[in-house]
Amino acid sequence: MRVHKVKKEDFESWLEMGLLLWPKYTENELRKEFEKIVASKREEAFLCDDGNGATIGFINVSIRHEYVPGTTSSPVGYVEGIFVQEQYRKKRIAQTLFWYGEEWAKSKGCKEMASDTELRNEASQKFHERLGFREKSILVHFIKKI
Repeated sequence: MRVHKVKKEDFESWLEMGLLLWPKYTENELRKEFEKIVASKREEAFLCDDGNGATIGFINVSIRHEYVPGTTSSPVGYVEGIFVQEQYRKKRIAQTLFWYGEEWAKSKGCKEMASDTELRNEASQKFHERLGFREKSILVHFIKKI
């Protein structure tokens, strides 16, 4: 198993996994989002491969300077997304990816790491708790067309 920053030759496999994590995106929409990550100094993506070249997971992280609920410092490292192929889950790959994200955030001056998940995604909530995150708040977002 190897973890490294996304490279040009990794882009398509990263995109494929991203579409599994975020199926509401079209391929073109997510491609544009991922291209922004590659060009950004405030965002990074790490991929994990199986040692034989097959990509098995990724984490997208960012640096947020705006207030992040529950934090006490700025900037804050933020987990924007994490994904591990189903057949590789429960092998500490996501934990390893989180560690790379945290180390990157520390190198950018962050003292805290934040993340979020959907209210109904209990598996993700438990996963975050196992990694040492603690729930800080629950928000319900509303929208009204005017």
